[in-house]
Parts: sequence; structure tokens; C-alpha cells
Amino acid sequence: MQKLIQELLKGSKNAAARLISIVENENDKRAGIVKALKPHTGRAHIVGITGAPGSGKSTLISGLTGLLRAKKKKVGVIAVDPTSPVTGGALLGDRIRMLDHFLDTGVFIRSMAVREGAGGLSKTALPAAAVLDAFGTDVIFIETAGVGQSETAVKGPVHTVVVVLTPNLGDDVQMMKAGIMEIGDVFVINKGDLKNAAGTARELEQMLLLLPSGRKKPSVLVTAASEGKGIDSLLAIIEKVR
Repeated sequence: MQKLIQELLKGSKNAAARLISIVENENDKRAGIVKALKPHTGRAHIVGITGAPGSGKSTLISGLTGLLRAKKKKVGVIAVDPTSPVTGGALLGDRIRMLDHFLDTGVFIRSMAVREGAGGLSKTALPAAAVLDAFGTDVIFIETAGVGQSETAVKGPVHTVVVVLTPNLGDDVQMMKAGIMEIGDVFVINKGDLKNAAGTARELEQMLLLLPSGRKKPSVLVTAASEGKGIDSLLAIIEKVR
């Protein structure tokens, strides 16, 4: 194990992949790996991207990754998927995520199943992030599986939480005020090319006024990730919020 860790610290992508597999699948070794890596972590900015299924989280991450790579930043993506009832692995883990970045040596993408995790988050996501942090990654995105209003587990292990919503939510915004609305540092109304995106953003901003007075008011932004619109502004806000 120590040899793998030494290879990781020297920049071996293969060692990173093997160590993540170990923390995912070998419970008895997970704590030891995290402890050994601790002196080499704490530099990466860990960003949680959460929201309902189909809100465009992966497309947003792909756009943000492209901008970060243009700045010569090293990027890690931990994408949490639903668990297959047959194999116990990631239900969508065999798909190629973020095709544009798949062959980029400066991007590390890993899909993992929720398994016994909660709130759209695998319990091994944070140990995996520790591996990528020690690997020298500048920014790590943890994308949750699709979540509902009360699934807020991502708040714990990340520095910045981005909540992704879509237009025309109607009463859904009202329902969310006691759950996911309380954890976001940045709220993104994605698919901004759809009707009433601006109206949803205004409604959301009004709702956020009801948050406790001591809490910093989150930013609200409209994007159209599939068209690349608003991604640069989102990255600027994420970097500022950190």
C-alpha cells in the first residue's frame, strides 16, 4: 500500500485509480489510506454539485472543467450514480462521462455507486476526494446522484455547494425551503433557454431572503450549460465563494 501511495504522490494516475478502488471496495483498508494521505491533503477546492435528476449537473461540470483546464488547473470529478440492483455497482457507471475530457491527462473522472450511502452521496466519495487531493488536483467536483428536497448529505464533505435547479419549478421551490435550500452556497437555474428561467431565478431569490439573518445570502445564477452560457460567471462565483 505504501508503494501505491508513493506512486500517487509522484503523480501516477494509475495509482490514483487503484487507491480509489481500494477505498471503495475494501473497508478494512480505507481508514489507513485516508490517515496516510492526510498530511498531503487540504489544498484542493472540493465543490459539491447537487440537484434533481436531469437538471444538467454533468453538463455544468463539463463546462467548468473546460474553463479550469484553460487555466492549467488539474481537475477531479467524482460522479455518484444510483446503485445497480444486479451488480451493486454504479448503475450508469459504464457510460463515458464528459467525453470532451476523457483523454485529458489533467482530468480524473471516476463514477461510483451510492451503495449504502445517503442523500445522493456515496460514503466513499470523501476518501476518494482525499486520494485526488493528494494526487495534486486543484479542484474536485463531487456530483451527487439525483436528489430531492431533503437530501443534504453533500454539505458535510465539501467546501462549496452548488445546487442545480431548472425553470418552471412552481410550488417545488416552496417545498424545498426546509431542506436543500438551506445548504447551497450557489444556486444555478440551468436550462436557461427554457421559458420562465428568469422568473424562477427571481422567485428563488425571494425565497432565499427567508434564510436566517446570520447566513450569507447565496448567489443565484441562470445558465444554459448545453450552450455554454453562464459557465464562466458560475466559475467566477465558485472561486469567489471559496
